[in-house]
Amino acid sequence: MKYKYLTLILFLFSALHARAQLTDTVAHFNLQEAIEYAQRNQSAIQNAKIDEEIAANTVKQTIGIGLPQVSGNLNFNDFLKVPTNLLPGEFFGQPGTQVPVQFGVKYQSAFGLEVNQLLFDGTYLVGLQASKTYRELSNKSLTRSRIETAVAVSKAYYSVLVSNEQLSLLDANLLRLKKSLNDTKALYANGFVEKIDVDRLTVLNNNLETERENVIRLLEFNVNLLKFQMGMSIQSKLTLKDSIAGLQVVQSMDVYDEDAYKNRIEYSLLETQKKLNELDLKRYKSQFLPSLSAFGSTSQSLQSNNFNTLFDRSFPTTVIGFRLAVPILSGGIKLYQVRNAKLEILKTQNNLINLRNGISLEVEQAQTTYRNGLKSLENQNRNMELAQEVLRVTKIKYEQGVGSSIEVTSAETSLKEAQNNYINALYDLLINKVNMDKALGKIVY
Repeated sequence: MKYKYLTLILFLFSALHARAQLTDTVAHFNLQEAIEYAQRNQSAIQNAKIDEEIAANTVKQTIGIGLPQVSGNLNFNDFLKVPTNLLPGEFFGQPGTQVPVQFGVKYQSAFGLEVNQLLFDGTYLVGLQASKTYRELSNKSLTRSRIETAVAVSKAYYSVLVSNEQLSLLDANLLRLKKSLNDTKALYANGFVEKIDVDRLTVLNNNLETERENVIRLLEFNVNLLKFQMGMSIQSKLTLKDSIAGLQVVQSMDVYDEDAYKNRIEYSLLETQKKLNELDLKRYKSQFLPSLSAFGSTSQSLQSNNFNTLFDRSFPTTVIGFRLAVPILSGGIKLYQVRNAKLEILKTQNNLINLRNGISLEVEQAQTTYRNGLKSLENQNRNMELAQEVLRVTKIKYEQGVGSSIEVTSAETSLKEAQNNYINALYDLLINKVNMDKALGKIVY
């Protein structure tokens, strides 16, 4: 019995361990690998794939309307009281009276098949076209979800890289500042500097340590945000292969293309929506046409007053025919449906024009912002290098006794400010590059 319990415990443990592996992973990704992982695991994309399957099933469902429809039927009746009717007594030689007569038998049963086939229906033909266009719309919706996921993952990935870079700069600053603080403490112990010089550097050191802790927490949040955008469990372990130093910042930009809107999935989606609106108009117009269908049915009727002899005799019935439905008067409903469908097409045309202008403006804005970001990054990089040089010279002057601790403190503060400006400019440039690629329709999946 002990061995049985032990086997059961081991089985449950292995099952829980396998489940944990499905939810928690250890990954080391570059940007492209992170995007590919998101394409497989992001719930928004998975739902878009489900919608695509639903659209495919809807097309088949619509096709099925025009295929033969076959149904079977079976019924059994036990008349506890057989229906009674009154007939004139003249039929029975009893003039001036009414004689009760029972028509039918106690047991009745019938079974049969019925077939219906649609021969012509304008709304059905238009529905076939619309169902295929609807499937096209779902395919493009999936593409849009893939692009939006790639954009979100790229931005989150860059946020982690920038936070890592900021943490590296802070670590370097802390290492340098701690050395200066220790040197100043030694000078103070020997009476060469005042205590206020030590206090100033101590304040800077404390501020840097606090800022470092904040950046570590921000880095952890950015990593979790990246996991979320990728569709990865928050409890998973994720590290990045890329670094800021390995990124290639594109200095040149593509020449503005007036037809860039054609590359945007949003514009293509709206064009497909317009096609659906046009098919909707055709469907409403086709309601004025007649519809034609064929039908046929066959059945067997069983009747008897004795259940044991119910199946001794059967009475067959077979019928075939055509059914023509001609619309005559609908109270103006169909007319106003046609008018509203035309208005919907006009609205979509206006939306296309507005979207085209909006994309053009978005492209121009994205390129301008990226161009400004390049200049800003160059300036902030130069400022950071100058601040580093100023700090180096200031420390030498202070160590040689021709400078003050206030100058060193000020130089340290200026360097930290220049580094923060550099980090912000770097982050803005990376995000603006993603926005520009999206505006130009260069992110394709």
